[in-house]
Amino acid sequence: MTARPRDLHHLGDFDVSPRLLAITAFALPIGALSAGVAWCLLRLIGLITNLVFYQRFGTALVAPGEIHHSPFLILMAPICGGLVVGLMARFGSEKIRGHGIPEAIESILTGGSRIQPRVAILKPIASAITIGTGGPFGAEGPIIMTGGAFGSIFAQLMHLTADERKTLLVAGAAAGMAATFDAPLASVMLAVELLLFEWRPRSFIPVAAAVAVGTVVRVPLLGSGPIFPMPSGELHLDAGTYALCIVTGALGGVLALIATWLVYLSEDSFERLPIHWMWWPAIGGLIIGLGGLIVPQALGVGYDVIDAELNGTLALNLIIGILIVKTLIWSLSLGSGTSGGVLAPMLMIGGALGGLEAQVFPHVATGFWPLVGLAGVLGGVMRSPLTGVVFALELTHRYEALLPLLIGATAAYAISILILRRSVLTEKVARRGLHLTREYSVDPLEVLFVGDVMTDVGEAAANGNGDRETPLVFSDDTLRHAAYVMADSGRTELLVCERARPGEPVGTIRLEQLLTGRLRDLDEERHRTRELRPLDLLASKRAEKATVGR
Repeated sequence: MTARPRDLHHLGDFDVSPRLLAITAFALPIGALSAGVAWCLLRLIGLITNLVFYQRFGTALVAPGEIHHSPFLILMAPICGGLVVGLMARFGSEKIRGHGIPEAIESILTGGSRIQPRVAILKPIASAITIGTGGPFGAEGPIIMTGGAFGSIFAQLMHLTADERKTLLVAGAAAGMAATFDAPLASVMLAVELLLFEWRPRSFIPVAAAVAVGTVVRVPLLGSGPIFPMPSGELHLDAGTYALCIVTGALGGVLALIATWLVYLSEDSFERLPIHWMWWPAIGGLIIGLGGLIVPQALGVGYDVIDAELNGTLALNLIIGILIVKTLIWSLSLGSGTSGGVLAPMLMIGGALGGLEAQVFPHVATGFWPLVGLAGVLGGVMRSPLTGVVFALELTHRYEALLPLLIGATAAYAISILILRRSVLTEKVARRGLHLTREYSVDPLEVLFVGDVMTDVGEAAANGNGDRETPLVFSDDTLRHAAYVMADSGRTELLVCERARPGEPVGTIRLEQLLTGRLRDLDEERHRTRELRPLDLLASKRAEKATVGR
């Protein structure tokens, strides 16, 4: 006789509550505010760049190396910028050091998603000074940190849980990125792959709502459309091209490894200096200045260079110079603890790698190989391949390149994770004694039920387990729910009842029985079996024919 299936009406695909709507409502103004923060930071970077390198008042983003400058200015500007940032970090807040994303992660992991209000003010100013004086960094990391800071401050003013504060912090961070690059989907993907540490409606929906608002508000402030428009035209793709996309991605992964290694080699070297860390950004500025003397186009955010790479107008000698000099000055100066982002430099370096490959690879379309290269380097550095793919598509609107980008970014991701344990974004967190995993999977305790592992009532009574003060769970509760009840009550043994008869215990469940779900997970991971042999396939085919004949 077939057993009746469990009545699981009390369980659903997702664990949600009406509280989700309130948090989503809170996320909407945070998204709008983050868009304003992004606009202000970009304008501040433009203002400082114009004042320092062109001695004029203006807020438009310009490249420091757009025209010839005196060697003294190129050398001294980043040194002075680094000195100012070091003083701000020393006497303002040390949290402004770095590129922003590790600091946001640390706040989420250990700080209850609380960020100090002073960081929301000092971080964008420090970053604008660093980039405006020639620092080879992007604005997106500081914007992510600043948008997250405003989201956190807003949340701290409300009566919220730490998880709800995390959601609003990430909502502000993702909305800031979306407003900067007009890349809403990539911003949501970055939040999921890197900042939320979960894929749940309670966080996804508020973050997506904030990103949508931030992107809408961006339009009157910064305009719409692709940031780096590429020439249109058909992509001439064949099997050989797809194979070369694997090569491009693998080389991008290797380049990502080199850049990551250089960042932490630099950081370790600065740690050994017999001077206070306040002076390190000025030394990093010296490295930047020396690189600027060799390749002035390597200074600053570099949006103009990325655009030239993707449009095929960058000369070969400049491609090589950007690939070498930008990689060196970005990684070595970032290790000094100055303030600046990761994304834009990786786009430029990856585009240069692709531009170099375009000299020998078959022509597919203008800018095709730089596009695959930048997606690969981004996927390798950030260990977020889906973000890399979607980001490249939204920046250029070259949606025909979806499959090549997926191949390249995945190849780079594979190389990166097989060789290095952590990325440039998580290594700093690990060096502070914290560990995080970026693997998402279904909790094995969520797929087994209390009734599958409990001790029946007769054995429980024989062992003296009839204490009515023991917390209660139902036989159709998941083991995960039982684990939460044990943690909340401080008890390692629970009474089990049927949901229809809550006053009549049918057994108990102990802490060691919760391990059953974990053991099943380990068995599925480690135990190898061969379920079919070639002869089994032939027998199956004959049985199928016999069935059809009848």
